[in-house]
Amino acid sequence: MPAEINRVVTISDGLVEGVMTVLGVEDTLVGIGSGCVSKVYEYTYPTVKGEDYRYEKGMDPVTYLNPQFVDLPLVSMSGALNYETLASLDPDVIIARAGDCTLRIDDEASMNKTIDTIESLGLTLVVIRSPNTFDEPDLSTISDEIRIMGQVFGKEDEAVELANYLEEEVEFVRARTKDIQDEEKPEVLVLGLASKAREAGGVGYGHGLNSIESYLVEDVVNARNAYQEPCLWNIMSPEHVLESDPDVIILNTFSGYHPPRELYEAPYYQNLQEMDAIKNKRVAALRWSPCNCDMRLEYPIDIMVIAKAAYPERFEDVDLGEWLLDFYMNVYNVDRETAVELRSAQWMDWVLEEGN
Repeated sequence: MPAEINRVVTISDGLVEGVMTVLGVEDTLVGIGSGCVSKVYEYTYPTVKGEDYRYEKGMDPVTYLNPQFVDLPLVSMSGALNYETLASLDPDVIIARAGDCTLRIDDEASMNKTIDTIESLGLTLVVIRSPNTFDEPDLSTISDEIRIMGQVFGKEDEAVELANYLEEEVEFVRARTKDIQDEEKPEVLVLGLASKAREAGGVGYGHGLNSIESYLVEDVVNARNAYQEPCLWNIMSPEHVLESDPDVIILNTFSGYHPPRELYEAPYYQNLQEMDAIKNKRVAALRWSPCNCDMRLEYPIDIMVIAKAAYPERFEDVDLGEWLLDFYMNVYNVDRETAVELRSAQWMDWVLEEGN
């Protein structure tokens, strides 16, 4: 590693940039490898009343905290790296995250070729590995990623403090649910309501046992994944979803943002309204995560959302709206007003509508 790091290029969908922000080295960033870090989003869905419901100004937290990122050179578009642009930025170090959308683990040959090509340019490259790059996803590997970045920037103590805080939030949930027996576990379906699934005759993409989402449901929250298929995700037909009839439905980022209201109000989901989870309003949405290929610093939010939805009685004392503000303030060291804006940027204000 160079003794002094002044110019950094990242190939990441937000995790690396988020850690750099927490460590206070975000100003060394001179180029980014994901359009999702530099983009502001909007999302619209129709309702049965003939109206459109619109979400605006959605973005990754690091984009809100670092508006200058929007103007940084982009070294990758649609997963293809521009090596000429990369080399012209003359970086002291490149930090790439294997498993994110630019270095997707489902195309390992292409990922390895990208890494080899960068190294052939004589550039200093640090590769960290996201949970989905391991045979069995484990959130502890995110802590490893954070600690490696602390070593890169000479900020080991700050990195360990961040990793420990995230792990403590996970253990808070685990401690409350660890004694729940199998017969008491609710069925939780993590569903990506993508338009591509509807075009193929399905409802959405169910996340199977090989996904990090299933790990959150079964290994952390101690509930049961309603989609017991050995896959990352597959299209589920309306019949399949109705037959599974889960106790809880969790909507994640999948080809767009999908709030609970979409499942209740959109005309193309009216055939599902007799499901218990919908009738009982036990539908929750995870934070907006553009380029949702793997977990980032905000992964404890997903865990708390799932836990609150699966076991409302055990987490009755957790006001999700306030908990979110505390989380943003603790992770990013921001004031309450900024935390409110971060909650909105991740389109989590639905928790206020639902009174969680």
